[in-house]
Amino acid sequence: MASALQTAVLGMRAYQEMLNVTGNNIANADTTAYKEDRITFSDMFSRTLSRGMRASEDVGGTNPIQVGLGVRVSSVDKNMGQGSFTSTEKDFDLAMDGEGFFVVNDGTSNVFTRDGTFDVDSEGYLVDPSTGNRVQRIGTTGEEFGFQLQGST
Repeated sequence: MASALQTAVLGMRAYQEMLNVTGNNIANADTTAYKEDRITFSDMFSRTLSRGMRASEDVGGTNPIQVGLGVRVSSVDKNMGQGSFTSTEKDFDLAMDGEGFFVVNDGTSNVFTRDGTFDVDSEGYLVDPSTGNRVQRIGTTGEEFGFQLQGST
């Protein structure tokens, strides 16, 4: 009886974590550059009640009978697939097509983002308008913007 209750509790905990992940995905669905989380589960243990038997000339074989003893969250992973693009009509908003991140500097270290909502500050630097972090140069110093615009070489 205790084993059945323990199995049920483990299942409810795993299901609660799935609801948390799903709720977070829904809450952030309209967040620019949000990457959804995916949850996977795995069996914890199983108890063998009856071993399987090989087939003989007269009788077919049987499969083992096992009882699962619970489930657990195996991992919560980010879906890093390409999202859709939305035109903002703003001159300095950028989108990353394919793999990679924009690199912005918070004054002490580099931070990576897929959110391409940028603006130009009073000193002429491309910045994240919500934090003021400067976008780091991607290309060489000979390029006008430090990165390639779509259609340019």
